[in-house]
Amino acid sequence: MTFAFAFVIFAIFILIVISAFFSGSETALTAYSRARMHALERDGNEQAAAVGRLAKSPERLIGTILLGNNLVNILASALATSLFLSIFGQVGVAYATIAMTALVVIFAEVLPKTYALRNSDRVALFVAPLIKPVYVVFSPVTDAVHYIVTKILDRTPDLPLDGLDGVTAHQELKGAIDLHHRKGSVVKHDRDMLGGVLDLPDLEVVDIMVHRTSMATVNADDPPEKVVDEVLNSPFTRLPAWRGEPENIVGIIHAKDLLRSLGKVKWNIKNLDVMGMAAEPWYVPDTTSLQEQLNVFLKRKSHFALVVDEYGEVQGLVTLEDIIEEIVGQIVDEHDIPDVGIRPQPDGTVNVDGSVPVRDLNRFMDWQLPDEEATTIAGFVIHEAQTIPEPGQVFNFYGFRFEVLRKQKNKITALRILPTGGAN
Repeated sequence: MTFAFAFVIFAIFILIVISAFFSGSETALTAYSRARMHALERDGNEQAAAVGRLAKSPERLIGTILLGNNLVNILASALATSLFLSIFGQVGVAYATIAMTALVVIFAEVLPKTYALRNSDRVALFVAPLIKPVYVVFSPVTDAVHYIVTKILDRTPDLPLDGLDGVTAHQELKGAIDLHHRKGSVVKHDRDMLGGVLDLPDLEVVDIMVHRTSMATVNADDPPEKVVDEVLNSPFTRLPAWRGEPENIVGIIHAKDLLRSLGKVKWNIKNLDVMGMAAEPWYVPDTTSLQEQLNVFLKRKSHFALVVDEYGEVQGLVTLEDIIEEIVGQIVDEHDIPDVGIRPQPDGTVNVDGSVPVRDLNRFMDWQLPDEEATTIAGFVIHEAQTIPEPGQVFNFYGFRFEVLRKQKNKITALRILPTGGAN
């Protein structure tokens, strides 16, 4: 083997290594985590700062990498062709093509790109300082290429985005959180909490309020003894007081205000003025978003509001705790009554009260039932079935089997749900 022959082989090897470097750099500098790199850059990491500077002009960066990659690949192929021609004659062109194709595809493309894809952040931090000098050297050529490409694209009609142009930053964040959960890097509880924060602008108070039929209230016309007894025996701190009919709320009784008033009358309940200590009711529209309501709660330093529809009729109530529970999940204290609305069974079915919100069921069971058209699971079944079902009826929607267990008048009170895995 002559020195020239060995030199050519060594040169081809070096060029393949350089090609692998460019290929891996291309993958790493386009697939790295922007959020993680931004955090490192904010902490003073110089390599992350180099990545950030390169990312400011992605078209020129890709142009630089592709230019360098093609230069070394073409040069390596030319050297290999010259070498094989000297050994095999004209048929050496075919041998060189086969050999270089195998070498480039395996060692200069698939191998480095796969490695960079698996370790995109680490590779990006490593290659960014090395790519920067190449970026500067090739800048005149890449600028010219960028100009030509831009002019061509300006005369090319835009392709439809199939709805991608409507993806908001909130939706992008939710998608990223869900993706990390599927990969196992974000646990379910954290995913639900982060998703709950992002869902606040999309949910309205009507979606989480306590319906008026489930509200704990007191009659303002009852004797003070009865009112005090009901307030003290209630698990809730605040109770709406009504007069004439339950929907006519005339005040909000706070247990702490009740105790203060009792102290002022020397604990003589008969002298207690129930409505004198009741706070003025605060009404909010049922279309108010949870984000808006949370901000108003914080601004007013209030924790309780009555929800009304467009006609001013009371539909229910919403509290600050209700909104916080949309983020952190169910909050239970020593006075709360345990909620057993969702009861998984040993046979894989789930018994659910009809009043359970679809969103809560999805969060508890990690399901994906749609909740756009109905708030509760009973409302969901009625909406999908387009009828008010009878006990014993079975329906199949969205890969789940729904069996109606109990009904009270026109209200479904209990269901049995079984995931079937199919789509109907």
